[in-house]
Amino acid sequence: MTHSRDFYLLFSTRIVRLFAYGFLSVVLALYLAGIHISETQIGLMLTLTLFGDAGVSLWITTVADRLGRRKMLLLGSMLMLLAGVAFLLTQNPVLLTLAAIIGVISPSGNEIGPFLSIEQAGLSQIISDQERTKVFAWYNLAGSFATATGALVGGWLSSALQDSGMSEFSSYRVVLAGYAGAGMLLIFGFLALTPAVEATHKRAQVPTRLGLHKSKKVVFKLSWLFALDAFAGGFILQSMMAFWFHVHFGISAGMIGSIFFGANILAGISALLAVPMAKRFGLINTMVFTHIPSNLLLILVPLMPNLASAIAVLLARFAISQMDVPTRQSYVMAVVSPDERSAASGVTSIARSLGAAVSPSLAGLLFAVPVLASVPFYLCGGLKIVYDLLLYREFQTVKPPEEHVV
Repeated sequence: MTHSRDFYLLFSTRIVRLFAYGFLSVVLALYLAGIHISETQIGLMLTLTLFGDAGVSLWITTVADRLGRRKMLLLGSMLMLLAGVAFLLTQNPVLLTLAAIIGVISPSGNEIGPFLSIEQAGLSQIISDQERTKVFAWYNLAGSFATATGALVGGWLSSALQDSGMSEFSSYRVVLAGYAGAGMLLIFGFLALTPAVEATHKRAQVPTRLGLHKSKKVVFKLSWLFALDAFAGGFILQSMMAFWFHVHFGISAGMIGSIFFGANILAGISALLAVPMAKRFGLINTMVFTHIPSNLLLILVPLMPNLASAIAVLLARFAISQMDVPTRQSYVMAVVSPDERSAASGVTSIARSLGAAVSPSLAGLLFAVPVLASVPFYLCGGLKIVYDLLLYREFQTVKPPEEHVV
């Protein structure tokens, strides 16, 4: 099927944004440590960052279908630009925290802010139900490759600048400038979108809550489950995992960038492999039965005796870790009404942000105690397995439209 200009624009903005997130994630915790912010304070700052993202994104995504998806995407881009500029202009921890709360900063290297929810609602508007999971898989593959490349470039750029005589702090500021520049590129990209990505169905004349009407029950149930999954994931954000590898094995930012380049490439491929599995086994089965072994591998990472084995287990984990992502996103779009898609994706994403916001501060406390530094891996993997089992119990019988076709 021939796709429209909007289709390619939404893929392009995804690539630019995820490159920037990966670019920054490798050096973010190192930058904060370089301005004498402790591990505990870093964890608290990342927690507050995610809480701020949840609040801003909740408002933007729940009004996007009514006020305009393109307008809200532009607003998110401006907030990303604002955060990058603010981090360049001050080293004050309070001001940095405020900038991270109000703006859009990704501490994980993964999607953050209102963009994902609105972009996927727009994509769902211009593609068929049968195409949706496949398109979302490619959408996630593009993002994973962009994150991987960003992590590689960010890590080795800072290392190269340091080798040329620049201080560590100054090299990290160059990366921050690149992050702000990505926000500006997003503004231009979203300005070029057409009205085709906007919601076309008139909202039902019934009371709404957070932009939802008849899908409230299923969305809220999914939301608390996704919050549990994200709470678990918040114990091991990519920036904190990068910090763990740096402290535990003494490796450079460049080496860390290479590790996460490989990890995110494998993650992207795993998202694509989810398509034939979902077609054969269903979205929920694919989400659950690929996620459990992924989390068992995560638990094994800190148990490895050396760097090589830790990297091998981590890469094996990433090779299957993202099969649940396009299937989860497609499932949410499938089980709600078209005029609820931005809101449903937004509410479930906000639930994930709120869940993920609590755990980094707890992880920071654990990282500050050397003997407990590996505990976040166990908490992350174990809680994610609990989420998988609960999701299967609650939703194994709730099928998307394409799985009802006989």
